[in-house]
Amino acid sequence: MAEEQEKKTFDWLPEGMEPLADGEYDAIIMGTGLKECVISGLLSVQGMRVLQMDRNNYYGADGASLNLTNLYKKFNAGEPPESLGANRDFNVDLIPKFIMACGNLTKMLLHTKVTRYLEFKSIEGSFVYKNGKILKVPATPEEALRSPLMGLFEKRRFRSFLVYVDLYDETKPETHKGKDLGVMTMKQLYESFGLQPDTHQFISHAMCLQLDDTHLDQPALATVKDLQTYCYSLSRYGTSPYIYPVYGLGGLPEGFSRLCAIHGGTFMLNRDVDEIMYNDEGEAIGVKSGNEMARAKFVVGDPSYFPKEKVRQTGQIVRCICFLNHPIPDCGDLESVQIIIPGPQVNRKNDIFVCSIASSHAVSARGVYVAIVSTKMEGEDADKEVVPGLALLGHIMQRFTMVATTYEPMSDGNSDKCYISSSFDASSHFEGDVDDLLSLYKRVTGKDLDMNINADSVEADY
Repeated sequence: MAEEQEKKTFDWLPEGMEPLADGEYDAIIMGTGLKECVISGLLSVQGMRVLQMDRNNYYGADGASLNLTNLYKKFNAGEPPESLGANRDFNVDLIPKFIMACGNLTKMLLHTKVTRYLEFKSIEGSFVYKNGKILKVPATPEEALRSPLMGLFEKRRFRSFLVYVDLYDETKPETHKGKDLGVMTMKQLYESFGLQPDTHQFISHAMCLQLDDTHLDQPALATVKDLQTYCYSLSRYGTSPYIYPVYGLGGLPEGFSRLCAIHGGTFMLNRDVDEIMYNDEGEAIGVKSGNEMARAKFVVGDPSYFPKEKVRQTGQIVRCICFLNHPIPDCGDLESVQIIIPGPQVNRKNDIFVCSIASSHAVSARGVYVAIVSTKMEGEDADKEVVPGLALLGHIMQRFTMVATTYEPMSDGNSDKCYISSSFDASSHFEGDVDDLLSLYKRVTGKDLDMNINADSVEADY
């Protein structure tokens, strides 16, 4: 009877419609992808009433981790062969990405204490493709001097450059050595150390994680900060700058969802949004699902939940998930690696990303390695786009290929109260996607997320 009484208090509810869940919220989040779950977690911690919906019956949206049966079902590949191992041993990410050990996503995990729900392990190796060979990215200035990536004199110049970047502090002019990185371009900075174009390419793509060469003609400061994050992360674990959650990335959105639920958030899986409701000013005021409605001050979601006129297409990404019965060759028999193929090395504009993970991260049965090749499409033939990456893998037992269209919002959302995330990029790391997440948070809340937390260790005692 009390419930019936509560329903009658909503004077905005049209006749014949029922309230969806509790009816009124501060925010309605559509989708349970990582970005949406981080936003719902952060908003709920701030005391907002949050309703989060997803058309799927699992968390993660396009970034879910699937077991063997669901993976084969998704790609209409029939029944998985018994030789691959037990279904429960597999947690295969549809959008596999590594986490920078001391980057902004780690800071978010620490900031929200979501790390208490997850276990991480480091990735064993970081490699770059050059002149037809897979070469290890140097982990220290001393290792750089032994690297076959460069000739003897170039190694010394590279070491001097790394020392400069390591000591550089934006707030301490004495560390600038007369270089104004807010004006000097990245190309000019490289040239000031006498570094060759091949070295520019290797540093920018394999260490600064730039996706193309546009940054070379922009002020160097942002790229230098990216390089500092890479080197700092690398120094924490010694083998590579990346970490990865045991049981796959699906644990990340689930962790932030748990955070939201603890703070009173409401979740509805297997529930699609039929329509976003607007007021006379064109501002989103709620959603309709079946014969139920909920109202909110604003809505947040991934591009798939919004009308086509609110998003623009930004391209297409091809991702190949491959099962191997061996580690990727020429990587020192390491189970977990990232290899970046700079686009110019294979006559492309966009980089190709190759990564592998295996049973040590609890994503596959023992003896099965999950390798993923991804890149931004430049032509029409998806298979052709990933040939240079697939060629590095050796024998492939099973391959699944998918092409995803990527989108970004047409506006910042302030005028229509529709705050839309961008699709995940083609890279095998989260750095660009975290920038979009921070932008989304600022658009929604009007303020920057406080990132002043030490990301030294995801096992930190907090």
